[in-house]
Amino acid sequence: MAKEAIELGLKDANAGCACCATGAAQAAAPAQEPAATTTLQVEGMTCSHCVSSVTEELSALPGVQRVSVDLVAGGVSTVTVDSDAPLDAEAVAAAVDEAGYTIAGRSA
Repeated sequence: MAKEAIELGLKDANAGCACCATGAAQAAAPAQEPAATTTLQVEGMTCSHCVSSVTEELSALPGVQRVSVDLVAGGVSTVTVDSDAPLDAEAVAAAVDEAGYTIAGRSA
């Protein structure tokens, strides 16, 4: 017995998903280049949960565009923060501390 195709109301397959695609009107905005990049050396991170905790706290700072972490489990991990403007050193330290880790070094 052949099954009948059911119309699900999906839009053009090339326009993205049906729930949020609106064709050309929803073209992705070009990524804004960061005005500042801060590189931190963070001690004590051991796993992806650690990475998530630090990323979440730093991402909450005003102007932060992106946080990336090069995890060195049990060692000193490199955390790079791209932002609209230079970040306040005390705010960065407080965010890392709030996540439960320690800054071993920093460069602007």
